Amino acid sequence: MTILVTGGAGYIGSHTVRQLRGEGRDVIVLDSLERGNRDALLGAPFVQGDISDSALVAEVCRKHKVQSVIHFAAYKSVGESMIDPAKYWRNNVQGTVDLLEGMLKADVRQIVFSSSAAVYGNPDSLPIREDAPLQPENVYAETKAVMERVIHWHGQTHGVRWVSLRYFNAAGASSDGVLGENWDMSTNLVPLVMKAALGASGPVKVFGNDYPTPDGTGVRDYIHVEDLAIAHAKAVDHLTAGQDNVTLNLGTGCGVSVMEIIRETESALGRPVPYEVVGRRPGDPATVYADPSQAHLVLRWTSSLDMSKIIASAANWHQSRMRE
Repeated sequence: MTILVTGGAGYIGSHTVRQLRGEGRDVIVLDSLERGNRDALLGAPFVQGDISDSALVAEVCRKHKVQSVIHFAAYKSVGESMIDPAKYWRNNVQGTVDLLEGMLKADVRQIVFSSSAAVYGNPDSLPIREDAPLQPENVYAETKAVMERVIHWHGQTHGVRWVSLRYFNAAGASSDGVLGENWDMSTNLVPLVMKAALGASGPVKVFGNDYPTPDGTGVRDYIHVEDLAIAHAKAVDHLTAGQDNVTLNLGTGCGVSVMEIIRETESALGRPVPYEVVGRRPGDPATVYADPSQAHLVLRWTSSLDMSKIIASAANWHQSRMRE
């Protein structure tokens, strides 16, 4: 059984490809390399191309005898999505339609979708369960919600079987320091904190310190990228075993504040993190964290790497890149 990983040269995709190969699975990666890094594939079989090319998708699926697809290929910058929404509708939504068309041409009907907790927007209650209202607050989040629906309806009309994984804040690097997140291509907090701490940028911006949280800064659910990779592998197994279509939250069930991230980084690196408190961003909730119990029930998956391991792995990765 071969697994096609779209966007496999990206941050989470490359960790998942490594996890799959480490389990002895056959993998083929399809990535345009617009925002991915071929070196991160560590020699995994690779085809350069776009998910919008249905004929190519079908050809790859037939040639490599693909049975399941893990779909990571999407733009994910909130700010960019609000400046250039058409780019996000074309790549994320239309690209998913084209991908599914190519899969069906090759009679591939299993897909694990990389969704996002951003679909919940500003939650009405905590922890966030899968049945919480979807209320996206930006174009990126809206495209993820629509992509879920596109996949759902392909299930209804064409028998596509699916798992949608709504994960919270992916963070960290591989435990051995081989793979990590490129801070020049990320707007995520952990790499930006590392960048500031290691002198590769100015102070990191803290958006608001007057939230109703213990230290006034926003609280989020950070999950180690290696834990995410394991969950994707388990989701493929779920489909292969003929289990039901399902949407699952991937998180730790615990919230960590911005200032806790900064203090943990200072401890890991042994140096201060320069930061600057600025105004809140519109729409940013005070606290967001998952109820991950369904993922444990359905996939027998639980996050195992805590915040100290997230920060330690990220620090190791970014320090090693500075020395190169």
